[in-house]
Amino acid sequence: MQLVFATNNLNKLKEVQALMPEHIKLLSLKDINCLDDIPETQNTIEGNAIQKAQYIKNHYGLDCFADDTGLEVAALNGAPGVYSARYAGNQRNANDNMNKLLLELDSKSNRNAQFKTVIALYLNNTLHTFTGICPGSITKSKKGDKGFGYDPIFKPENYSETFAEMDLSLKNKIGHRGKAISQLVKFLTP
Repeated sequence: MQLVFATNNLNKLKEVQALMPEHIKLLSLKDINCLDDIPETQNTIEGNAIQKAQYIKNHYGLDCFADDTGLEVAALNGAPGVYSARYAGNQRNANDNMNKLLLELDSKSNRNAQFKTVIALYLNNTLHTFTGICPGSITKSKKGDKGFGYDPIFKPENYSETFAEMDLSLKNKIGHRGKAISQLVKFLTP
């Protein structure tokens, strides 16, 4: 089976490829010659995932899936949420985003947060969605050099290290994207 994964994020592509069984061959946007900047204009994480998958299905006619992920911080009423990638501006800079978040939480005692991933799959013209959530908290400083995005400041519940300090295999096992992908894989496996 071949599926397009609608992402330009090479780090995300690498994470997801590591979770796929051999019978599922992932194609990247580059593989299908899609150089478009796929719109993400919805006001929910689920809405953005669906919008991206629909775009590929409508423009390329291929079975595909897309994901959208947001970091939801309790003390900020769920922000940055759907705006996680652009939290500090349209430049989508991870360090700027982390610095802004750390500054906003500086005086807050509640540092609880969760990562949420929604995957939208178009298979045989039918839409399916899968959701993965990883509860945790925001650290007071950046730690680790693995991963991407907010990984250096997110510590999953019941762990003493951030995602950026963990091996990819552990992050995939306990993380939001890994949980959503495992639901997708289970659905796709006969």
